Amino acid sequence: MEIGWIGTGIMGAPMARRLIGGGHRVRVFNRSPEKARVMVADGATFAADAVACIAGADVVFIMVPDTPDVEATVAKIEPALKAGQLVIDMSTIAPVAERGVAARLKAAGVNYLDAPVSGGDIGAREGTLAIMVGGDASAFERARPLFELMGKRVTHMGASGAGQMTKLANQIAVAVNLEAAAEAIKFAKAGGLDASRVIEAIGAGAAGSWQLSNLGPKIIAGDYRPGFFVKLIRKDLRLVVEAARESRLALPGLSLMASMFNASAALGHDLDGTQAVAAALDRIADVK
Repeated sequence: MEIGWIGTGIMGAPMARRLIGGGHRVRVFNRSPEKARVMVADGATFAADAVACIAGADVVFIMVPDTPDVEATVAKIEPALKAGQLVIDMSTIAPVAERGVAARLKAAGVNYLDAPVSGGDIGAREGTLAIMVGGDASAFERARPLFELMGKRVTHMGASGAGQMTKLANQIAVAVNLEAAAEAIKFAKAGGLDASRVIEAIGAGAAGSWQLSNLGPKIIAGDYRPGFFVKLIRKDLRLVVEAARESRLALPGLSLMASMFNASAALGHDLDGTQAVAAALDRIADVK
């Protein structure tokens, strides 16, 4: 297929490379041009602007940080979209915004899917992402072969916005599991245990999780290099808080983790990986 890909950051670039590796012709654009231009070496075609990126594309992918970024991107490309094109937003944004964009593009004959992902930069590189999709079932089936190049588990969740709602549920579980991993490691160290062996011992049992297995060793090593930025999980949890408020839900674990990641940002870790929540825990866990 001819594919236009907008957004070649820490997640978008390796995801686009998976499509190139699958034999598709991919044109790339990024607001910071150098991040897109380097992908020419991988077989991509560089586009100088978003409109040039989507020209003649069968499918257009968007992978940008937040709701305003998606809305601004769609506003730029909407006049140039043609009936029959498929636009797929793989960002994590507000479900209500996705439903609005989908309705507007549908009126112009353009199919639209919201398809946020989970699995971090490792999953993006290895093609093992979990992809949660909202939108028309026939559009989903059209996109499925592309999704399967990028993800290990691809699930159609329902109408427009359902993919985003599923991703927000995912982020609650991710955040709380990460806090559990950080606290278990902190407790193990305080008790004089080898924290790496603790992860090995408990990871195969009921305490096991992706966060413990993949980010636990990084917490132990003090390695806060990003696979997924603190600033992005803070944005995601803000979206969850807003959606929970609309549903009149009180979620205490969510409130705790929003505070913990805000504390991590205040300590200077906004551009570090989410495992830097352990730095905030280190500041508050020791009783004085």
